[in-house]
Amino acid sequence: MSAKDSPLRPAAPIALLAFCLIGPAADAGEIERGRYLVDALAACDNCHTPRGAAGYDFSNRFSGGAQTFSDKSYVVRGSNISPDKDTRVGAWTDAELCAAIIDGVGRKGRLAPVMPSDSYKPLTSSDLDAIIAFLRSATPIRAPLQAPQQRSGEWAPHPMPGAAAPFDEASLADKNTRGLYVASLARCLSCHSEEIDGAPDYQDRLGAGGKTFRNAAGVVVASNITSHPAKGVGAWSDDELKRAITQGVARDGAPLRPPMSTLSKAHFSKMSPDDLDALVAWIRTIPPKE
Repeated sequence: MSAKDSPLRPAAPIALLAFCLIGPAADAGEIERGRYLVDALAACDNCHTPRGAAGYDFSNRFSGGAQTFSDKSYVVRGSNISPDKDTRVGAWTDAELCAAIIDGVGRKGRLAPVMPSDSYKPLTSSDLDAIIAFLRSATPIRAPLQAPQQRSGEWAPHPMPGAAAPFDEASLADKNTRGLYVASLARCLSCHSEEIDGAPDYQDRLGAGGKTFRNAAGVVVASNITSHPAKGVGAWSDDELKRAITQGVARDGAPLRPPMSTLSKAHFSKMSPDDLDALVAWIRTIPPKE
């Protein structure tokens, strides 16, 4: 059975074999859809492509990132997800790629929770197929897994409310549903919600900001994007929100700091007008939090 026909996606990779298999060879339209999802929303390059002072090194696209991610249960670097058969995922089956993308399970077991599989759980069957097709179309890069790669313990999934299972393609005709879909794939709320023990607190602090990032720009705290008129973005115009998302510019004209500035310019600037409109409409529905 093809992923296009799947009514659900079980968490276990063995069960996934029956559901997450791409059928006919991908056509150009499917690959382009996958390119859009990877480039504009999922931002896979952010972790899986090396970069320098000028930005991503696309001559080595998907060969693995240089950034180290760490928490109490892991220290990892973004792996090679190019279709090289010897050093990465070229020899993986569609079911194995599917399990890694939406369930965070690799060939050797659970991936580190920095892999945002929770955010990709709502992927429609056709969009999941498209992402896999696009990754298979990329240039194979021989690049063995980089150290460090240390993982221990287990972790529980924390999908966004309302986005814990695959969406039906027809449901995306609804603007708010489409906005939720885009927000999940783009990981908006996993960054803009406070955390408890390393996981976003969607129950009480959805969109309230507070997650801390440490990077070359220093210590950056994610902002409040709830509909609160003073603490959040409730008083922002649609155009101001769109500018922040796609250009990395704050309401007062000041540049936003990484990682938002990087993601906005390299990825979210490629978001389609319909997806951007839907995302802004959905952000307006986030209850106000101080």
